[in-house]
Amino acid sequence: MSSIRAGIVGCGNISGIYFKNLAKFRRTTVTACADIDIERAKSVGAEHGIPWAGSTDELLKRDDVDVVVNLTIPAAHHSVAKAALEAGKLAYNEKPFSVERKQGQELLDLAKKHHLATGCAPDTFLGSGLQTCRKLIDSGAIGEPVAFNAWMLSHGADGWHPNPAFFYERGAGPLFDMGPYYLTALVFLLGPVDSAVAKARASFKERVLRHGVNKGSTIPVHTPTHIASALQMKSGAIGQLNVSFDVWGGRVPFIEIYGSEGTLSVPDPNGFGGQIQIKRPENKDWEELPLEYRFPENSRGLGVLDLAVAHKDKRPARAGGELAFHVLDVMHTILEAAEQERSLKVASTVERPDPMAIAGSDDDL
Repeated sequence: MSSIRAGIVGCGNISGIYFKNLAKFRRTTVTACADIDIERAKSVGAEHGIPWAGSTDELLKRDDVDVVVNLTIPAAHHSVAKAALEAGKLAYNEKPFSVERKQGQELLDLAKKHHLATGCAPDTFLGSGLQTCRKLIDSGAIGEPVAFNAWMLSHGADGWHPNPAFFYERGAGPLFDMGPYYLTALVFLLGPVDSAVAKARASFKERVLRHGVNKGSTIPVHTPTHIASALQMKSGAIGQLNVSFDVWGGRVPFIEIYGSEGTLSVPDPNGFGGQIQIKRPENKDWEELPLEYRFPENSRGLGVLDLAVAHKDKRPARAGGELAFHVLDVMHTILEAAEQERSLKVASTVERPDPMAIAGSDDDL
């Protein structure tokens, strides 16, 4: 397979690991980068040895870009990906897929129209941690999954991000920012979500910045920052997803899946590896299990590689647009269920992505 040439749009905090990994993978290279701040694009590009840096419009016209890696803020995910698809490029977004459902559907329709493909982070479920958990569930290690719990509790980005205002706009907050990691993991492990009921609130009208040059100043909150939801999967399993930017700390696991023959403790879905434990009825204590798959290290960008390989092989991408759209649809359904104070069906559905190969090189996804 010829080298997959990536152009990165958005040279902010998260871009560094993409530059690093897309240069490390054997089948990908970064040929260009862009940012709304062109000087930042040039500076970051020079730091990573990227041959060209400039504006997004210029990047989209380049012949040496096959896939656009869109690392902009959520509000720009749709417009940049749309422009990439219309320019004949594959489009891979940072999460969430878009802010609104209709925007996400438009990206799916454009990709189909132009015989292209679109995908979206997170790709952490392609790592050894969640891949090993998938194998355990599929092999019957805990019997039939009947229930689950998932928690993401923090006090938000105002304590570490230099410009956190966008985390508190529509299309962000803990559900749209961190929820995709948890929901993608749950769909990968258990299948699509069927319905949701929830409660949500914005506990604080303003956030006080605790980091950076603007430390001590405040930003307004325009989205719920504490969401407690109950989900039913199409498989029949039921469980909770609780996400918060309003909590200083908590003693809860990331994800637990309860089966008819045991309990599986799933590692942090924001990582690629992590600790896996299982509790079976015949054992008094929890048993730690080894990771069996590749990519235990931070491998962000793996989804970009898989998207491009899948497009060439004419197969569905694992971190593809259909999965990302279902997750987006679930998140909106959760917030609408909270607003309407009733259980709501999730309109979309999706097939579980195929597992990764247990061994091999970057070429053998």
